[in-house]
Amino acid sequence: MSNKKPRTCDLYTPFEEGSASSWEREYPRPQMKRDSYVSLCGEWELYVKKDGSETPLGGIRVPFVPESRLSGICRELAEGEQYIYRRTFVTDEINGRLLLHFGAVDQIAAVWVNGRLAGEHIGGYLPFTLDITELVTAGENSLCVEVTDALDIELPYGKQCKKRGGMWYTPISGIWQPVWLEEVAKNYISSLRITPALDRVTIETKGGNAEKRLILHTDAGEREYSYTGDSITVEVDYPRLWTPEEPYLYEFTLSDGEDKIDSYFALRTVSIETRAGQSYICLNGEPYFFHGLLDQGYFSDGIYLPASPEGFAWDIRTMKALGFNTLRKHIKTEPDIFYYYCDKYGMIVFQDMVNSGKYHYFIDTVLPNIGIKRGFTHHATEQRRDRFESDSRETADLLYNHPCVCYYTIFNEGWGQYDADRIYRMLKEHDPSRIWDSTSGWFVEKESDVVSDHVYFKRISPKPNTARPIVLSEFGGYSCRIDGHSFNLDKNYGYRTYNTVEEFTRGLEELYRGEIIPAIGKGLCAAILTQVSDIEDETNGLCTYDRRVVKADLKKMQALSRDLVAAFKAKIGE
Repeated sequence: MSNKKPRTCDLYTPFEEGSASSWEREYPRPQMKRDSYVSLCGEWELYVKKDGSETPLGGIRVPFVPESRLSGICRELAEGEQYIYRRTFVTDEINGRLLLHFGAVDQIAAVWVNGRLAGEHIGGYLPFTLDITELVTAGENSLCVEVTDALDIELPYGKQCKKRGGMWYTPISGIWQPVWLEEVAKNYISSLRITPALDRVTIETKGGNAEKRLILHTDAGEREYSYTGDSITVEVDYPRLWTPEEPYLYEFTLSDGEDKIDSYFALRTVSIETRAGQSYICLNGEPYFFHGLLDQGYFSDGIYLPASPEGFAWDIRTMKALGFNTLRKHIKTEPDIFYYYCDKYGMIVFQDMVNSGKYHYFIDTVLPNIGIKRGFTHHATEQRRDRFESDSRETADLLYNHPCVCYYTIFNEGWGQYDADRIYRMLKEHDPSRIWDSTSGWFVEKESDVVSDHVYFKRISPKPNTARPIVLSEFGGYSCRIDGHSFNLDKNYGYRTYNTVEEFTRGLEELYRGEIIPAIGKGLCAAILTQVSDIEDETNGLCTYDRRVVKADLKKMQALSRDLVAAFKAKIGE
């Protein structure tokens, strides 16, 4: 057997070519927007630290990870090394409070301002904020971020692997989401919690003053509400509901003394209801067919980020044009702007929690694919339990206000799975407004909102289950390699191979018409095809890794979507 390393190549995306959007210009948190935003994306200095000494690596473009081409570094973190990020920033005299925001830093970050420790954060997929008011002075200030990332599997790590290949991808480290400053009032609103119904919305706040004013911007003009306290419920006349077909957003401005926030909400509900003896996931009270794709959020330019936010928008708009209405965001939490684009363009999100723990090929893959899908679980240390459960709650809180997020996956294919029933109960109580899939794929325990199965190597024919909605949470994985647009020049990874885009589209048509549409008659209400794009060795995407080629035929995919909806409506009796 040859141990020769496969040849790979750089792939350049359209988002590198003078895009109107950039990580420096786009406001990173559109649902809580203030005028005082100052981006710290752009040029930083990067050093590698080992055995107490630092070696300069040169300039790095934040928020692109050092492993990516766009960072200007193209280097993986070696064992025993840390990264040190440095830059300066200028502030005027601070009249209120100065907040320093990090979208995400993988895996452990320690932050210093002017040589003094501002704070630390553990976990590579969630944002954190530091109040640095007492550490800065008017004029130039220094900022230093020390990153430790040993790819600790006790912490969430997703599909990263030191020995990438196949379904395992290049590991990333360091700052990988936007960094920004924000000056706020001395007594400021620290968070919003937006709970919609079909004709009203409740907006709750933390922090700030007692007296508040809300201005709702509508097509008929502005409506103003003054209130006292931390909560207001606004009834909406002639409500327009949010759906993928009509993703209507209501914009509002919330004022609290000197604090002013621009935000938005949507009117929509997600529930499970029974029609003619069959349970369905309902959007706004009506059964809905979730025609979806697995979306892992990898890009050939920045790896964990596209060159500009437009890359996210392109994925969403392109998959909608192909007829899809749902993306399953697979074991990765994205920057907030991704979810904003899903809200804006009308794309439902099934969000995975980011896995931790060791992956066991025999237990987690071989046994389930020969039909053994029950009775296995993994040991979790106290540290892993505490981190996974706290991160899961924080993820649910982080995404609570986004109408696009309708469904959560707790464990995927047994990977790191433990105490699934207990964690289901904990998270369902924490956020009862979403659907919770305890064990996507297999190793089913007792408690979950849905029946969730993965099928790649046999015919799709779900067993009827009237008590819970039936979700095919992964299937397909068909491969079509496009020369000149493939990362790996020697190897190809997928579950069935087609040589041309015509054959590829025909294979998808046969799969949907021969297996998915008949499964709708057995109660199937969601189907998630693998996947949005090629990723490194994988060539099983509907578009290439560089987003230059859409492999599937637009008109034929749209026709498939119409036929899926027609079959679903016939099943529910519409």
